[in-house]
Amino acid sequence: MTSSRGKRTASHLLLVWAVAAGVMPVLGFALVMGAWGGGPGTVALVLALGLPLAVALLTAAALPVRTVVPLCDTLPRRLGWAVLVLVLGTAGALAGVAAYAENVDLGSAGTRIALTGLPYAVAAALFVPDRWVRSGALAVVAAAVAYGGFIGPAHARQDQEQADVARYRQHPELLHLGAPPPGMEVARATVGAASFGVDYRPAGPGEVPGYVGLTVRHPLTPAPRCPEPAEQDVTCAVGARGELRFVRALPDGGRSVTLVRRHLDAEVEVSSQSLDEAGLRSLLNSLHPLSDAELERLIRDARITLGQ
Repeated sequence: MTSSRGKRTASHLLLVWAVAAGVMPVLGFALVMGAWGGGPGTVALVLALGLPLAVALLTAAALPVRTVVPLCDTLPRRLGWAVLVLVLGTAGALAGVAAYAENVDLGSAGTRIALTGLPYAVAAALFVPDRWVRSGALAVVAAAVAYGGFIGPAHARQDQEQADVARYRQHPELLHLGAPPPGMEVARATVGAASFGVDYRPAGPGEVPGYVGLTVRHPLTPAPRCPEPAEQDVTCAVGARGELRFVRALPDGGRSVTLVRRHLDAEVEVSSQSLDEAGLRSLLNSLHPLSDAELERLIRDARITLGQ
């Protein structure tokens, strides 16, 4: 490609980009507003006015290469070329919108507006009869597919995971986990503003039914003490190390055991109708700060939520 043809091609592609970056965001915004506030009639009116304008401006952008691009040598063919560029470019722009909807980072608002014109310039470049220009356009398409389909979503997932971890770790002094009792696993964890709750349930259908609840919270009283007056069918005792032991008699003849112990700056409560006191104390003795690996696994398995 000679220097003159190269300059004309560059100015042509720049014009296509400028037209698309200036017109298509406005047209897209008008369509959204029309659909939201005016209904199908307004959308049809916006399309009836916007599409011919876009085609006319793209047709004008083809003038610098009317002797370079075969499809742009006459007015009817330039109109056909403009329609093709509009269709192909809009397909690329919609792919970008889909990627943005999946939280792929496309930069600031100004950058996104500038990127709107890129698919149309790439589509125009594909019609230039020069292998280097076409190769460059295909390289841009490949890079866009790689970023929008793989690299960008991976970064978006990583950013979302980091944001989730930050939200769950707003009160790290409460995030303590105990080793699951034999045959059990963490079924659900809830992070609240003043507590961290964990439900332990059987790890599989073949395990013995049961339930253990763990709650880590800010201390309710300055020192552990039994509530007064005492609840009916509940016995309470304070151990030598300040551990509270509640035993509630159940209507079916069974009993529910609850142990409350201070742990660092928090108060920890475990309760169960199926696990004995030794098992509950073993769970309390295994308390440890929730590690990043444990938190990420709970998030990945959708077993942790934010509560009130």
